Amino acid sequence: MRVDRLWTNANLATLVPSGSTDRLGLVPRGAVAASGGRIIYAGPQSALPDIDAAETIDCGGRWITPGLVDCHTHLVYAGDRAQEFELRLAGASYEEIARAGGGIVSTVRRTREASEAALVTASLPRLDALMAEGVTTIEIKSGYGLDRGNEAKQLRAARALARQRPVEVVTTFLGAHAMPPEAGGDKDAFIARVCEEMLPAVAEAGLADAVDGFCEGIGFSPEQIRRVFAAAKRRGLPVKLHADQLSNLGGAALAAEAGALSADHLEYTDEAGAAAMARAGTVAVLLPGAFYFIRETRVPPIDLFRKHGVGMALASDSNPGTAPLTSLLLTMNMAATFFRMTVDECIAGVTREAARALGRQNETGTLEAGKWCDLAIWDIDRPAELVYRIGFNPLHRRIWHGQ
Repeated sequence: MRVDRLWTNANLATLVPSGSTDRLGLVPRGAVAASGGRIIYAGPQSALPDIDAAETIDCGGRWITPGLVDCHTHLVYAGDRAQEFELRLAGASYEEIARAGGGIVSTVRRTREASEAALVTASLPRLDALMAEGVTTIEIKSGYGLDRGNEAKQLRAARALARQRPVEVVTTFLGAHAMPPEAGGDKDAFIARVCEEMLPAVAEAGLADAVDGFCEGIGFSPEQIRRVFAAAKRRGLPVKLHADQLSNLGGAALAAEAGALSADHLEYTDEAGAAAMARAGTVAVLLPGAFYFIRETRVPPIDLFRKHGVGMALASDSNPGTAPLTSLLLTMNMAATFFRMTVDECIAGVTREAARALGRQNETGTLEAGKWCDLAIWDIDRPAELVYRIGFNPLHRRIWHGQ
């Protein structure tokens, strides 16, 4: 068999579990072969089929994992919110800042003022930082435009990033993120514009792969989010939800009811919500960077997710206000430290489960024949080092689509 590339003399974490004691699918002395950007073989080197490789790379005993997947970001925006950070240090709460005209609305103002090209330029360094740690697939949400033209502008900028860098960009329309100033506080009227104007426009332009919403007291009610979800389904778009971050409005159960790909944040999710997510196959996307940055004290119900078999993904939540974070490695350490997630859960959370949260599990997230050859090759002695270290990047090489 002729292949493009063959990586040998490697230890693999395939993320295909081989039993209850091996959740990472570990293969010592393994090899990976790729052709046409797809994995042809990933397994023990001793079982490698008869292969003629155009290029063979000796990995020198390094570890190979799937390329990392950041499944929840707000990467495209203009400006920053460092001033609000100072206000929080002085004692102001996230809700107080938002109700005083800060928060998301302040980023909306700056993002509306920026051109599409300026948004791309501002976002590239953030994307580069994530890619430098092995990210090969990233989700990017809109939600800082909050009108038809600016939401589309954000999503076009996100698509443009994928043309400038070797990375898979998955875009999500988040029109139901916050109230723009011109809405005059009428949430129902604004949701009507989201459903009848913004969402159809971005769907017809092919700019969105999914639809999201913010179900919270300072966001939108469950009934308003149901209207957004119904509009998304009429357009054939999958849904996901910012849920139960600051209070329990039943967001996790609402996401499950809609068959959402994921429910994200989830600090206040109850057992009924966790059980509903398990039944629906909705992934829990946990965001320890936001938990840390806004000094949350309520930890997501990890034990309930384990009890009910809810898949748990991790993401950076990279955004200017509550998680100015561009490191999935640090995200994993935070999840282990704050949420008491295990090493296996953390690594699965930024690979296999993150791919599931994007509906991309058939394309990436594990080392299996037929999937994209998206690899992260690490200078480590054991996988736990990826979670253990703080502020240290052991990436040796990043491979996207076999290149």
